[in-house]
Amino acid sequence: MTEKNTASPQAFAALARRTRIIPVVTIERAEDAVPLARALVAGGLPVIEITLRSERAIDAIKAIAEGVPEAHVGAGTVREAGQGKRAVAAGARFIVSPGATTQLLDAAQDWGVPYLPGAAMASEIMKLAERGITFMKLFPAESIGGIRLLKSLAAPFREIEFCPTGGIDSENAAAYLALPNVACIGGSWMVPQAAVSAHDWRSISDLAAGARKAADR
Repeated sequence: MTEKNTASPQAFAALARRTRIIPVVTIERAEDAVPLARALVAGGLPVIEITLRSERAIDAIKAIAEGVPEAHVGAGTVREAGQGKRAVAAGARFIVSPGATTQLLDAAQDWGVPYLPGAAMASEIMKLAERGITFMKLFPAESIGGIRLLKSLAAPFREIEFCPTGGIDSENAAAYLALPNVACIGGSWMVPQAAVSAHDWRSISDLAAGARKAADR
């Protein structure tokens, strides 16, 4: 389900619309990266965000980029320009940050991959829109108003599409995906830590398949 020529923000947004769900994964052991990515791809979720919340995150991105070419792996929780540069060098095909800073927005021009910046307030959305960004992350979605907030944002920001992340699970995913200004959602419910620790890749693949099936309804 991956495709070529996804280096532009518009193409990445189109890919996100088709995939609908981006697994947000924290990997503590680099050796788990490849089998985990294969399980998610097998379940129909090939766009995978590896958060930079662990010391092995960059190693995990590199392992997936080299060992699972059918995956579209990216780096999340990027807070500094240098992190983005290292992630891209390791093979990240997109960058995600919880918010947006001038430093990150400027550095993104040189990364050569799509950048999905985060926003939580109307003023932040407007600042990103001034930069020509019309696809952005809404974080932390549930804590700042969730579905009600997205409905309120739809009228004044008709051109903006969001990837809500934070507090989204199997219970509320469908409601988010039903909103017209939601291109995709990010979540971790299909990658439970217990299954990763047990190397239960089949369970993760089944959970990914269930999430994808629900998203396609």
